[in-house]
Amino acid sequence: MLQDAIDPAALKRVLVIKLRHHGDVLLTSPVFTTLKRCAPQAELDALVYADTAPMLRGHPALSQLFTIDRHWKRAGRWAQLRHEWALFQALRARRYDLIVHLTDHNRGATLARLLKPRWAVAPAGKTSRRFAKAFTHRYPVVGGNRRHTVELHLDALRRLGLHASAAERGLVLCPSAEARQRVDAKLAALGLPAGQFIHIHPTSRWLFKTWPTTHMAALIDALTARGWPVLLTAAPDPAELAMLADIQGRLARPVASLAGELTLEELGAALQGARAFVGMDSVPMHMAAAVGTPTVALFGPSGDIEWGPWRTPHRVVCEDLPCRPCGRDGCGGGKLSECLSLIAPARVLAALDELLQETGR
Repeated sequence: MLQDAIDPAALKRVLVIKLRHHGDVLLTSPVFTTLKRCAPQAELDALVYADTAPMLRGHPALSQLFTIDRHWKRAGRWAQLRHEWALFQALRARRYDLIVHLTDHNRGATLARLLKPRWAVAPAGKTSRRFAKAFTHRYPVVGGNRRHTVELHLDALRRLGLHASAAERGLVLCPSAEARQRVDAKLAALGLPAGQFIHIHPTSRWLFKTWPTTHMAALIDALTARGWPVLLTAAPDPAELAMLADIQGRLARPVASLAGELTLEELGAALQGARAFVGMDSVPMHMAAAVGTPTVALFGPSGDIEWGPWRTPHRVVCEDLPCRPCGRDGCGGGKLSECLSLIAPARVLAALDELLQETGR
């Protein structure tokens, strides 16, 4: 028995902190599901960066969603301090019994000291004494691409004596009815029937995680030659849109695109309507898994065990090289990942064929 397990019946309010990127935040969603089952009486709040808030907004277990805007710094020191003070006051008013800090970000330790919850848990990786003293519990971090990030998040709860059931470990993403209606109208205008198109998101905010545009164009041409409708999406970032334009310029046949036109919530709704998804290690891949869309994911420098599609029918395509996953910004820091360039379009097409057959087509 865990000697320092907490009493979930004593929890009235809990704050979960995840100050990372979009996909990282989405992968915390099972933490809220599990906490709500263990402590149904508790109000569960989250603190995330403002741009990542759509990843948790709509989660049925969430009470309040607090955000930190990365742009506060641009408003000047005094304006930033006003924002920070208002946030702290709002958090302090909640009188948390438990803080679950899911990174080694120093802000989480500072909040744990200032908000004085009865319990606080954080990763054990950071060895600073000041960080360690802010928490009543620390959980071990299993690195080296050996454990999925969802399980690492749930380890924080295990350390408290709270264990997730199999049903509670799935991702939760809830596009609103309004977002679904808007996307349905866009898809209808493009002539894309629900459940009958392949959604491809070729880009990533980290371009060294992407497949060569020649390979992606070859895959799309193979699909359209078979009669598959294809939908392309990308973030409104200029580099990503330029990559989309390069791919489109190489295609034998034009395909539908909503690149740069969708909010994150609308992207989730579009993924719900797809027959299958093909993409890189990026947030759309995690979103596709969250809404249950069969997923083919290409992995290069990042670890597929740690970051692969979670709990949805999927295929991971990667090269069996001794140097991967290296986590580097391209081979030799050259922005080009040969472990991705070596993946032939025929392999990805074969993986998609298997997945479509497995999932009913």
